[in-house]
Amino acid sequence: MSNSPLVSYTKISPNKSSPRNHKIDTVTIHCVVGQCSVETLGNVFAPTSRQASSNYGIGYDGRIGMYVEEKDRSWCSSNAANDNRAITIEVASDTKEPYAVTEKAYAALIDLLVDICKRNGIKELKWKADKSLIGQPDKQNMTVHRWFANKSCPGTYLYERHAQIASEVNKHLGSTNIKPEPEKPSGGLYRVQTGAFKAKANADAMLAKVKAKGFDTYMVKVGDLYKIQVGAFKVKANAETMLKKLQAAGFSGFITIEQDSAAGASKSVDELAREVLQGKWGNGAERKKRLEAAGYDYAAVQKKVNQLA
Repeated sequence: MSNSPLVSYTKISPNKSSPRNHKIDTVTIHCVVGQCSVETLGNVFAPTSRQASSNYGIGYDGRIGMYVEEKDRSWCSSNAANDNRAITIEVASDTKEPYAVTEKAYAALIDLLVDICKRNGIKELKWKADKSLIGQPDKQNMTVHRWFANKSCPGTYLYERHAQIASEVNKHLGSTNIKPEPEKPSGGLYRVQTGAFKAKANADAMLAKVKAKGFDTYMVKVGDLYKIQVGAFKVKANAETMLKKLQAAGFSGFITIEQDSAAGASKSVDELAREVLQGKWGNGAERKKRLEAAGYDYAAVQKKVNQLA
């Protein structure tokens, strides 16, 4: 079993199980929570007291480090079965949501994944964002740390790009089974996200900060995360303009192409009104814009909301 020739720094961690007990058929991408170098990450994994490691790490500058050889299992995902079958990769990231990574680190991640797949006979990466498919690499061979532990890893930035990552890697692998990701999902809208929090108090604080700068922002709850978003655009260029304005105001963010909860479905006025009361459609003018963009009668929905409130 070989290791990646893309590695420029090696510091083998004592925190590993040798050899792994399963063939490599999965990849697990993690975020470091720190824009660190491969040397710094190697030092983090060096002490036995740390009880943690990864097969590879990618620094903020795009350099690649190796801390556990591929023949061995790293201690990375809080799950022995996953780590025995997966190549684990830590990527340097920001220290707060959405835990963004640099362009150089992202590019290196794609190159490393292509190399890993080629050497281990993985013909294509598959991502369904479906926790129930763990251990079924024929259906999904990308896993995330958050599925095995109470963590947000790999952070919103990388997690929401898993489909894109798979698509880019598969282009290099020559996979013919992958459909290109659409420029805009059917029935969906482009939105700019400035944060995602498990604690609502933290989300409320970010919401207030963004609003204080004059942005028409809103909060949506998706799963166990409260997401702060600005705008809902049919045209991606408009979302990109909004992202630049937010960045100029000192906020980090990224464009998300998640579908609205009504996308691709026809919901009753009563269903929509209850979703509005749950905060899924934003407030004020933003609510009106999003409902109408999704093809619904705002006035009818708002009338029902007033009756239920």
